[in-house]
Amino acid sequence: MTIFDNPAGVPAPPPGRYSHVASIDIADRKLLLLSGQIATDASGTLIGPDDMAAQAEVIFGNIGTILAAHGASFDHVVNIRTFLTDIGRIAEYGDVRRKRLNPDALPTSTTVEVSRLFVPGALVEVEVTAVV
Repeated sequence: MTIFDNPAGVPAPPPGRYSHVASIDIADRKLLLLSGQIATDASGTLIGPDDMAAQAEVIFGNIGTILAAHGASFDHVVNIRTFLTDIGRIAEYGDVRRKRLNPDALPTSTTVEVSRLFVPGALVEVEVTAVV
């Protein structure tokens, strides 16, 4: 069974556009596919303009909230996909990311530079896949 969800505690996506997470039952496990997260508040206003660390903190906070709503944590993350508008600022992003991940069980990862994201001024978008 697949459940699409927008957990409380994170800004809701624009109506009719997407869900924050798809939860898919696979045998005795649950696969969680999280939509890309950016740093916006409930009204869609960007948090931390030109501040990579501030945006990353908001994003990882939202990811943690979504995971927790489905009985998961960052220890369950198996893949992270990151989209940066300036790959030269990857260290600022990486400093925040490292605080959330277990250094002994790092997930697979892809990071790419993109020309822009769907919210003007957004510097980073992160999506994850987790298995519970």
